[in-house]
Order: sequence, then C-alpha cells, then structure tokens
Amino acid sequence: MLPITEKAIRAAFVNASRKEVSDITLPTGFDALDWDALDYLGWRDPKIGRRAYAIVPDGDALVGLLFRQADGGTRTRPQCAWCQDVRLPNDVLFYSARRSGASGRNGNTVGTLVCADFQCSANVRNPPPPAYLGFDVEAARQERIVSLRQRAAAFARDVRGA
Repeated sequence: MLPITEKAIRAAFVNASRKEVSDITLPTGFDALDWDALDYLGWRDPKIGRRAYAIVPDGDALVGLLFRQADGGTRTRPQCAWCQDVRLPNDVLFYSARRSGASGRNGNTVGTLVCADFQCSANVRNPPPPAYLGFDVEAARQERIVSLRQRAAAFARDVRGA
C-alpha cells in the first residue's frame, strides 16, 4: 500500500457523516507505519468504543469504511473473511458497515467477520505450512496477499454499492 496522509484518509470515507469523519482518531503510530507491509489500513478507535475504520485501495481509489462492532459474541471461533487464516493468533469480530448514499441513510448495512485489530496483512505474510512435498510456500504466500486485497476491495465495493 502506498503511504497516505491524514487528509486523504478523511476524504476517503464513503459511509460516514462529516461529523463522524471529523471525530476519527488516527491509529497509534500512524507516522511510523510500514506501508509496504499493509494491504489496507485498518484500526479500532481508541476513544469511541465499538467503532473501527479501514482504508481499502480499490484500483486507483481509496475507500474509507466506518465499521461498528457487533454487541454479541460468537459461540465458536470464526474465521476472518478477509485473510481466511486458519491459524489465527488473534480474535475475529463481526463488524457492520452502513452502505453509502441513500441506501445507508435508510439503514441498510453489510457485515463481515474481520480480525479484531485488522491484523490480516500480517497474517497473510506468514508462510503457510507446506501442504505436500514440493509445495511452493512463497507462491502460496503471494496468492494469499493477492486474495486479501481482492476480498477487502470487494467488500468496499459492496459498501459503495458499486
């Protein structure tokens, strides 16, 4: 992911009001992020409980998403819909995002299961275990990175209604 500025982040949101955008707290350590290790930028708001954000590249555009964490938990350990890591070292939460435009103003939302603190980029960069003799671990890791980018962008398009 290419480095982005605070101004670009605030301008990217497609499903947030101006007030919600002005209330955004940038992630801790924003100035020191390793942009080469990120496929999208996601973080939980430390000041507003159950609120999270993601900036997802979709082609040449950045799509900012405002999430709300679900109140209830799950009975079983879910799998992240974005990174699909089966060896998750972290929790997975259900987040909903209001659709953009008139649909969102009418209360329509879409939801997804995502790593609690948006660690998907780190998860897909971990080498997968070799599945068989001669398994190309690096090719599988690269495929996981590409798949994460595609799934995150597809969710962002769903929120935008595109």
